[in-house]
Amino acid sequence: MKSIVLGGGCFWCTEAIFQKIPGVIQVTSGYSGGKTQDPTYDDICSGDTGHAEVVKIDYNPEEIGLKKLLLLFFKTHDPTTYHRQGADVGSQYRSIILYEDEEQRAITENAIEDIAQAGIYDEDIVTEVLPLDKFWEAEAYHQDFYAKNPGYGYCSVVINPKLKKLEEILGKM
Repeated sequence: MKSIVLGGGCFWCTEAIFQKIPGVIQVTSGYSGGKTQDPTYDDICSGDTGHAEVVKIDYNPEEIGLKKLLLLFFKTHDPTTYHRQGADVGSQYRSIILYEDEEQRAITENAIEDIAQAGIYDEDIVTEVLPLDKFWEAEAYHQDFYAKNPGYGYCSVVINPKLKKLEEILGKM
């Protein structure tokens, strides 16, 4: 099993997407990329901690490779908006990849270059690529949020369209 930490806006969205991908074993919502020790949701919402809402994705590399996971990551959020995903605004919603080793860094940088060269986006990709320092697990009520609250307004309005888009993408792969 391998892991990668990704942030593509609200972690409820990112978690719901990656839980649907074959080869992904577990997705854990959390915080990373900042300076505050043991941050809480309230802490990171201030925008002062430097942390992003992220998910730690544990996956089986024999079933799905990192490059494919990254491709799905880039196709299911907007990596061209600085500190924003849709109506969610702030540094905690930034696009970020936190790699564990040099192999992950190289695969990530190659994936970004491939996507940029493919001309998928009209704007430049602003996704941060940083070494993983520490992953802080989010509070229990954030874990499996979509699965536990599919009727919640945010889930219906924001997450459901992303999951529909994911189904279309997976159907073409």
